[in-house]
Amino acid sequence: MPEATVPDLTAARPEAPPAVPDLTAARSNPKLANVLYHDWEADSYDAKWSISFDERCRTYARDRFELAAGAAGWPYGRALELGCGTGFFLLNLKQAGVLDEGHVTDISPGMVAAAQRNAKELGFSVEGRVADAESIPYDDDTFDLVVGHAVLHHIPDVELALREVLRVLKPGGRFVFAGEPTRHGDVVARRLSRATWEVATRATRLPGLRGWGRPADELRAASEAGGLEWMVDLHTFDPGGLARMALRAGAVDVSVRTEELMAALFGWPARTFEYAVNPQRLGPRWFWFSYRTWQRLAWFDAKALSPVVPAGLFYNALLTGLKPAGPVEL
Repeated sequence: MPEATVPDLTAARPEAPPAVPDLTAARSNPKLANVLYHDWEADSYDAKWSISFDERCRTYARDRFELAAGAAGWPYGRALELGCGTGFFLLNLKQAGVLDEGHVTDISPGMVAAAQRNAKELGFSVEGRVADAESIPYDDDTFDLVVGHAVLHHIPDVELALREVLRVLKPGGRFVFAGEPTRHGDVVARRLSRATWEVATRATRLPGLRGWGRPADELRAASEAGGLEWMVDLHTFDPGGLARMALRAGAVDVSVRTEELMAALFGWPARTFEYAVNPQRLGPRWFWFSYRTWQRLAWFDAKALSPVVPAGLFYNALLTGLKPAGPVEL
């Protein structure tokens, strides 16, 4: 079992949500909503989602990549992460030996800065650019690999973004996107998360449990974050439909895999519980219980359920494909 560090569950939340006028404008502008939400979350995102750059997350990132695309061709020479966030996927893949030279892009300046800061703390540098995924600011045929984690569902025009990915890939280059919500999985995860939030926040107002509650200002901030999060989560995917979209964009050798059924049924309520209660009450024992339970359920999903359960019932979709190595015959 890979080693894991205990995340800082007491990390401070931002002092205040974005101003109301910005939120109002964001309701009709999903790209603005993405900038506001991810800029606001940039400094606390790693703590919120238990993101680290140790063996635990290196193994997770490498395993997701290998499940989608196999281990042939490692290391890829020049790689780009689309919608990099704090650098979770690309930086962990680099540490795992999947790629050499890394570049990161995100529509959020705060996230690009966070990814570059994390890279520096790991002892290497990555080039970062603030970029719209529908218009990637790199020349044609630049990269051997393009990756992304939990990014496609934030992009208004996913097929256009995939065309851009293929444009910046070298002939024969590969793309890998992981962590994309399926339609069924997203519905279940949201319902479980909402129920967990309601139960946890109400229970911690009862006598004897008030010490477990978060301060009211933090709960208000979390509610504001949740409102923005609804604005930036634009899509869910049918596995077959996602594959057809990549083919329409011009990719070849397209494949979609799905994962996490029982693991998601446990994981989403567990993460919501952590966010809803006083983090001072949680510690290493909770973290190890949560992490090991998720591991075991993910193993069960892969070994026992994946061969027999329809792909669309799992939570995560992983998409890979190639840019044609030569001119496409019509």
